[in-house]
Amino acid sequence: MAMNEFDSGQRHDTMSQRVVQDMITKDALSELFNMVVTAVGEGYAVVEMKVDERMLNGFGLCHGGVIAALSDSAFGFACNSRNELTVASSIAIEFLNSAAKDDLLVATANEVSLKSRLGLYQVKVVNQKSEVVALMTGRSYKLEGRYVVQDDHQGGL
Repeated sequence: MAMNEFDSGQRHDTMSQRVVQDMITKDALSELFNMVVTAVGEGYAVVEMKVDERMLNGFGLCHGGVIAALSDSAFGFACNSRNELTVASSIAIEFLNSAAKDDLLVATANEVSLKSRLGLYQVKVVNQKSEVVALMTGRSYKLEGRYVVQDDHQGGL
């Protein structure tokens, strides 16, 4: 499945899909790690990634930075899902279990709070056995008057 395709039956909406498709075309890191967005909606995103040998650290385990990148990508798709250009102001991640080569990691980002320009998101990363690998909290900041996807009445990046 290409990065811009969505599994049928998953939660998503048209604008959120357009935002993700636009973001993916410019996201070299998500492409490098073969991340796939499987669901997206307002304040919500699910991103999958299979761990390969390029992602392993010196102990043969998935590098924490790779897991953080997966979490950050899900966070980014979720907080931009309303087509209002939003950036991370901070993230904090806790690693609870390791991941190994050939593990399928699924990061689910959910909006916890959105007030004016500030958002709070939680991202849960699980493996194919539903074991929690990591939990991330992200804070977002909306750039007022800027949009991810342009249309007739909005400016873009």
